[in-house]
Amino acid sequence: MEYYRNFMYIYVIGCHLFINTYSKDETKLKTHGDIIFGGLFPMHEKGREQGENCGDIKREKGIQRLEAMLFAVDRINKDPTLLPGLKIGVHILDTCSFDTYALEQCMDFIKAQMTTIDLADYKCKDGRTPEYVRLKPVTGVIGAAASTVSIMVANILRLFKIPQISYASTSLDLSDKSRFEYFSRVVPPDSFQATAMVEIAAKFGWNYVITLADDGNYGEKGVSAFEEKAKSYGICVARSLKISRLATNIEFDKIVSDLLSIHKARAVVMFVNEDNCRNLLASLKRLNKTTELTFLASDSWGAKIHPVYGQEILAEGTVSLLPKRMVIKEFDDYFLKLDLTHAQKNPWFLEYWESIFECSIKQKVNTTICTGHEDIVAFNREHYEQEGYVQFVIDSVYALAHALHALLETRCPGRFHECIIRTFLNGEDVLSKIRNVSFIGIGGDIVQFDKKGDGLGNYDIFQYQQIDDGSYDYVTIGEWTDRLIIFNDTMKFRSGSDKPPRSVCSEECPFGHIKNNTVESDTCCWVCIRCREHQMLKDEYTCQDCPDGYTPNKNLTLCIPLPVMHLTWDSLWVLLPVSVSTLGIFASGYVFYVFIKYNNTPLIMASGRELCFVLLCGILLSYGTTFILLAKPTIIICTIKRFILGISLCLIYASVLIKTNRIYRIFNRGVKAMVKRPSYTSPKSQIFICLCLVSVQIVGGLTWIGFEKPQTMYEKHYTDFLVLTCKASQIAILLSLVYNMMLIILCTVFGFMTRKIPQNFNEAKYIAFTMYSTCIVWLAFIPIYFGANHDFKIEITSLCMCVSISATVALVCLFGPKVYIVIFQPHKNVRQGAVPSLQSASRSFPKPYIPNVNNQTAICSKPTYASYESNNGHVTGVTKVVNCVHTTSTIEQTNDIFSDSMEEDEDEFCDESSFIPKPTEDKATSTSEQ
Repeated sequence: MEYYRNFMYIYVIGCHLFINTYSKDETKLKTHGDIIFGGLFPMHEKGREQGENCGDIKREKGIQRLEAMLFAVDRINKDPTLLPGLKIGVHILDTCSFDTYALEQCMDFIKAQMTTIDLADYKCKDGRTPEYVRLKPVTGVIGAAASTVSIMVANILRLFKIPQISYASTSLDLSDKSRFEYFSRVVPPDSFQATAMVEIAAKFGWNYVITLADDGNYGEKGVSAFEEKAKSYGICVARSLKISRLATNIEFDKIVSDLLSIHKARAVVMFVNEDNCRNLLASLKRLNKTTELTFLASDSWGAKIHPVYGQEILAEGTVSLLPKRMVIKEFDDYFLKLDLTHAQKNPWFLEYWESIFECSIKQKVNTTICTGHEDIVAFNREHYEQEGYVQFVIDSVYALAHALHALLETRCPGRFHECIIRTFLNGEDVLSKIRNVSFIGIGGDIVQFDKKGDGLGNYDIFQYQQIDDGSYDYVTIGEWTDRLIIFNDTMKFRSGSDKPPRSVCSEECPFGHIKNNTVESDTCCWVCIRCREHQMLKDEYTCQDCPDGYTPNKNLTLCIPLPVMHLTWDSLWVLLPVSVSTLGIFASGYVFYVFIKYNNTPLIMASGRELCFVLLCGILLSYGTTFILLAKPTIIICTIKRFILGISLCLIYASVLIKTNRIYRIFNRGVKAMVKRPSYTSPKSQIFICLCLVSVQIVGGLTWIGFEKPQTMYEKHYTDFLVLTCKASQIAILLSLVYNMMLIILCTVFGFMTRKIPQNFNEAKYIAFTMYSTCIVWLAFIPIYFGANHDFKIEITSLCMCVSISATVALVCLFGPKVYIVIFQPHKNVRQGAVPSLQSASRSFPKPYIPNVNNQTAICSKPTYASYESNNGHVTGVTKVVNCVHTTSTIEQTNDIFSDSMEEDEDEFCDESSFIPKPTEDKATSTSEQ
């Protein structure tokens, strides 16, 4: 396919050359030299009438650019260090800004390559053999300006391996070296410009814009490059609009209406030529929409006056780009000295002269004849301004010269002229040297090419502003050389604001929120959704749950392990319960000491010593429970914790239950309790029953361990931290507490039932008070514990305090009075009558049975208690019969019934009629009478 295409190109060119070889030459500029540089410049506008190729002369883009090439060639020819000994000639053609016409003109460059004449076919009139003067081929071509012209010309020059260097063509297509292998340019391609424009939009915070392009290669390719690069910056294009080649005012008005209809997109990115830019502003003026839109324009708008002239207020704030350039003062000096005599060298200079002075060299209707003495200096002083691409034309010429210099230096060092005569400069060799040149251009910037033959991306960024005197002008606000630099202090938008107008679809989400796109394909419009507390931000669109035991960091970018918390010994939450428990342990130890030291005193003996010691052990263990509950959980601590809390409470309330039950059973039987002692009231029996009750708790704990081995675990509290705690089944904990609660309830019931016993046995009242207080403590504990909102400090501390208070209540109420009497009132610690008064007894117990006193013949083999008499409601004595001999026992002997020193064997009574009691006098009174 490639071979066929090349063949067709050669065929067409051959036909063209055959037809035009002897036709009249078109206007061109040719100078002689050892090396010929070709040139393509838009000397005229494109013809307006059908069939007309060229229109009016172009003063700046045509004449100035051509003169820039002549200026550069003259400088090189005078430079002894660049191509020494060689003279550069030129062969410059007019493209008329028309691609097909430029292609026809370009055929002139390749005549030397295509001309193969057989001299045997020709003879002179005088019979001599004709001499053939071979044309010198162009070594390279400088141009063209428009991308469409360069694309057309590059296709032909490529076939004949003629290198081409453009000074203004920026189309992206020209970077495709598979199609335009011999094309290079000193200006950056539109891809660089598009990148710069994307970075500007991102800098201004514009993530929702509209694009507007001319119909054609320049506009469409530029917008396409912008949209492609905008994706990586999160910039969305709300809508892409296009201006047709022959757009009317009606079409421009519709385009403006479409731009204004997208309310959130206030920035318009433009790849539009200067004429269409002006027409767009005019449409805004007609619709009276002067401040709604802000433009970001490409180099086609640049810093030109034509688009904004007469409608400055509409363009205020517009940001535009131009390849970085310098005003070349040497060129100004050269150009301003030109006069009409220069027309001998430049065939288009006469037209330029006629254009600027509106006169004619040849007599024309309604025109003034040019005298040749017009004041060119005065005209230039008022109207001259250096055209923007003059610098790039000069750099293009120098790039080709440096490439040839490097090539000749390689082939024949120091003998350039001889080398040119002997050898032919191959286009491939010249191209390879062009791609490797690197020098300081006339503007002071480095000139070099990348692997695609494109120039470096250097742009100046301008903004059209209202300056201090009220006029408008372009102000440099930044530059772009591989990266964007904005001079913030020079920016000024409408109303003097230094902040760009907003052009966004949705505002940024607050911290901790994600974006939920309203349309899947539109990444710039969203609603904000807050992530949950335990989630991190995976990206701006996704919340991700943190694993168990992890929490998001402050920036919500990572999941970090939760801090592990446990109570430490220096914490106030620990110091308070530890202090209470420590005091309780000392107090319990002191009670132990008192009970051991005064073990054989009546009060201690009558209090039930064995159960008291068991009760004290439970109290001590309860105080010790605090230290286990507050300790850092380990396997051992967790094992102990399963037993100690339940067993300590069980020891206390099992002992209290046995005591209250014993008192209740004795007094509930009334006189029978003095005649026959109730069963299972001996110390051994009571200890055995107590241990049986405690063993239930122990067996439950062992069963719990069998089903669930003790181990530690991390429990998450809120989302802030983990608590190191013991793993425990809630059902097992509940069963353990329910068992102890049953003991407390039974103790409270028996305490209530024995609340009215005589004062000699008012320990039951203390037990009742103890149980009432215990119930109140535990009832208060429940709302505190479960109302702590899972604060482990409150939960553990409240549990410790509850256990310690329960132990303290038992210690103070049950042992306080006894210790007080033993220590501070020892005179009361004597054996006393413990039988209640008759009045109290009569209320609480059935009337006792009195045996027949007339029978005096009975003989008893064992001492027994026979009867008691009442005197004024008090027990006065009990007659004891031993071998039928009646004696009176003291009340101290009667108290032994309720003492823990009773013998295990029960006394048997004699037959009620076998003895006659002997009246005795009271030897002791009740405690209530003392």
